Parts: sequence; C-alpha cells; structure tokens
Amino acid sequence: MDKNVEQITLMSLERTAKALRKNNMAAYVCKSKEDALKQVEALLFKGAVIGSGGSVSLQKCGVMELVRSEEYCFIDRTKFAPENMSECYQKMYGADIFLCSSNAVTENGELYNVDGNSNRISAICFGPKKVIMVVGCNKVVKNLDEAVKRVKRIAAPANCVRLNCNTYCKETGICVSADGGMTDGCKGETICCNHLISSKQRHKDRINVILVAEPLGY
Repeated sequence: MDKNVEQITLMSLERTAKALRKNNMAAYVCKSKEDALKQVEALLFKGAVIGSGGSVSLQKCGVMELVRSEEYCFIDRTKFAPENMSECYQKMYGADIFLCSSNAVTENGELYNVDGNSNRISAICFGPKKVIMVVGCNKVVKNLDEAVKRVKRIAAPANCVRLNCNTYCKETGICVSADGGMTDGCKGETICCNHLISSKQRHKDRINVILVAEPLGY
C-alpha cells in the first residue's frame, strides 16, 4: 500500500477503533495481516478451547494455521461430517474464544453481520467467553445503510460464489435488491437469513475487533 494511503487508512481505523471502545468493545489497529496475526496470538492462551466461523480473513492472516497448533484445543469444523455440523456448532458455544470476521464495521462503532446457518452471529451474541474478529480496512463503512449495501453488493455475492450457493447474486454478482431494504432479497435459496447489529455491549471487552490496514476477505 502507498505510504500516504496507509497513513490516512490508519487514521480512519483509529477513529473507528475509538468508536468501538465507546461501545464497550476492545479494538486494536494493525498495519498488516502479519501484525494482526501477532495480535490474535496475544489474545489467546495455552489450552484455550477455540471455535471459529468460516472466514477468508482468518485464512489470509494465518490465524487458522496458528490455532491448529498443539497449543490450543481447536474445534475444527472441517473435521465434522455435514450431518454432524450441528454438534460442532453446539461445542463452539462453550468455547473460551470464538474467531471470525465481520461483514462490516461502521465508523460509529457498530458491527453488521448477515448469516445463513447463523452459527457465527449467534456465537457473536452469546456463548463463547471471548469473540475475536479480524477485519480488513475494506469492511469499514460510514454507517449502517452503507453496511447493508456492502453485504448486498460485495459480501453476499462473493461468499455465494465461494460456497457455490444457488442464488441470484451468485449468477449476477449483485443482490436482487441491491438498493432495497435490509432484509429484502432472494425469494429462493439465500445465505442472508438473519441480520445482526452489534452496538453498545453489556459485557465490556468480550468482543475484540482487530482492524487491519489491508483489504481482507469479503
């Protein structure tokens, strides 16, 4: 990244981090995905039971490789057969730490996430003792209206391609209701089933957001 662009990106992330802290979420700003990996590792502890959502951001930063080490008790969703995934998700609710990313983070310090199975957003809300999110600068938006548009125009279509879902946005590259309301969308198969807005938290610093001055994930 150009050094001048990096500087203004970091300033933007610092403002967003300040807003997240006002909402009782711990927030960290990292220059690179390598720094983000070090920050994740600093928040873990030996023997921690760890669960995760499916996340391109975590993979790009090397987090998945880290938690598969013998230092941690990782609940590896790739080891479960499709018919046993419910058992996997249930185990994650009792984890010490849940790792994921966020579909969008607003400059007001809100998190916006949309799920199909909803194991990720339910774990963000309740269950695991700590939630750690790794979020690239490409996911920071001005407000919730922009967060909704980001999911409809970028996150949902890209994830439907990645997961080979039979949806309108997978075929066209954009949501059928790209400029519609938050819950407007597919009439058939969809991955946008439940919408979660995380604002000020009751349990201070349970949610930890690592903002990275590089684009990561969708």
